[in-house]
Amino acid sequence: MSTADDSRWWRSAVIYQIYPRSFADGDGDGIGDLAGIRERLAYLSGLGVDALWLSPWYPSPMADAGYDVADHRDIDPVFGTLAEAEQLIAEAHRQGLRIIVDLVPNHCSDAHPWFQAALADPDAPERELFWFHPGRGPDGGRQPTDWVSPFGGGTWTRTTNPDGTPGDWYLHLFAPQQPDFNWDHPRVRAEFEEIIRFWLDRGVDGIRIDSAAMLAKDPTLPEVTPDGPHPFVDVDAVHGIYRSWRRIADGYPGGRALIGEIWLPDQQRFANYLRPDELHTAFNFDFLGCAWTAPALRACVDATLAAHAPVGAPATWVLSNHDVTRHVTRYGRADTTFSFAARREGIPTDLELGTRRARAAVLLSLALPGAAYVYQGEELGLWEVEDIPHELRQDPMFVRSGGVDPGRDGCRVPLPWSGDAPPFGFSPEGATAPPWLPQPADWKDRTARAQAGDPHSMLELYRTAIALRRAEAALGDGDLTWLPAPDGVLALRRDPGVTCLVNLSGAAVPLPPHRGLLLASGPLDDDRLPPDTAVWLRSTPDDPR
Repeated sequence: MSTADDSRWWRSAVIYQIYPRSFADGDGDGIGDLAGIRERLAYLSGLGVDALWLSPWYPSPMADAGYDVADHRDIDPVFGTLAEAEQLIAEAHRQGLRIIVDLVPNHCSDAHPWFQAALADPDAPERELFWFHPGRGPDGGRQPTDWVSPFGGGTWTRTTNPDGTPGDWYLHLFAPQQPDFNWDHPRVRAEFEEIIRFWLDRGVDGIRIDSAAMLAKDPTLPEVTPDGPHPFVDVDAVHGIYRSWRRIADGYPGGRALIGEIWLPDQQRFANYLRPDELHTAFNFDFLGCAWTAPALRACVDATLAAHAPVGAPATWVLSNHDVTRHVTRYGRADTTFSFAARREGIPTDLELGTRRARAAVLLSLALPGAAYVYQGEELGLWEVEDIPHELRQDPMFVRSGGVDPGRDGCRVPLPWSGDAPPFGFSPEGATAPPWLPQPADWKDRTARAQAGDPHSMLELYRTAIALRRAEAALGDGDLTWLPAPDGVLALRRDPGVTCLVNLSGAAVPLPPHRGLLLASGPLDDDRLPPDTAVWLRSTPDDPR
């Protein structure tokens, strides 16, 4: 791995995403917490990852599992205390693990003091910090726009004045409990600059920015049209925000990284966020949603690298996260792509096939130039839990869609650590509260303890691959060279001396000339690579270039 400059760690890092509610429960209440994370730091260090990204841990009414933040400078009591967060940062650093916190700047909770003040008085100055607007029609009874929320339904809620009469509407691109900030207001900008300093002062190494392309809005509130600029996604004014944040991050030692969650189909518009004076990296959702075919994956890799090259930013490679169908399930379906629009449950899935492809996919993703992300449980080969009873589901996407969209609970089920039955060591011995989402009994063979030391397990594949990635100078940041390969096969070389071969065809293919086998995602057939299998080889000096 290229680590010549430690302050540029984010260019090659393997980053592990922790969804705190579902990682490990230290106090026995059925919900993951900071104590549980601290108890598992040795596991994470042993996995070999470079950094931990923690989804929101702030005080929140939990209308959207913590992405409705009431206070960005504290910790929700369900997770612990600010002192425990500082202790976690320090302990992680001692184990060689960096910490990335999740910032939610597009919106806050309706319990936020600013929003409560805005609701209490129509003339309050805090109204200017949000998007309050009169409704349409003679009585103002129609919402100001017909914008549709990513969560389903409308994006405006009408308020009630103190005298009981109907008031203005407020904007919430997500749930009604998540009012959007008005980023045209200098007080909002100043507040978040101070929040960033607050966490950087406490030693965090990076900040992941939720819904990073959605902060700025067109103040004229136009409707969404197929041909015109979008009124609340990728509005040009957002770039000034990130330039100011980059100046702050660059003022701290050690390479503090800004990482954007940016869903954009236009690669050039996506790359604009990664210019040298803006964000350091952003998530690669094209790769996450890409079909399991050689032409699609190669086209995705080529387009990604081409978009990043002009701005000098490293690519990132992501297979799953807390918002999407786990890729073991997705790769076992006839349609191996992912999109929110097409997300459904009950689609036939071959989990054996999906697992085999997931094993190959991790070798591909860790062989590509740039940084890689591992979503918690991915290293255990967990699948999407699709049989959660309706009454136990908690995701607002499920509720607001009337159950049409199953939501994201299926990828957020608490992790299995040990034992033969739920809660699988998620909670401490003797705890009586069940995990906040039910775990499938079939996970008994997928616990971390069951897989540890088994050379054929998914966990040991991840440990070995990450260790090799760290040891090999060819892997991580750098360049890629495609090699000639049969149809349905991806072959790429990373210099000096590592070749990755992935067979996405329906038949075994011969291995190219090589000086040794570094790692295979599954058994080889003599010197042939079976379908849905990947291999890392020690390249020969005369590999075709």
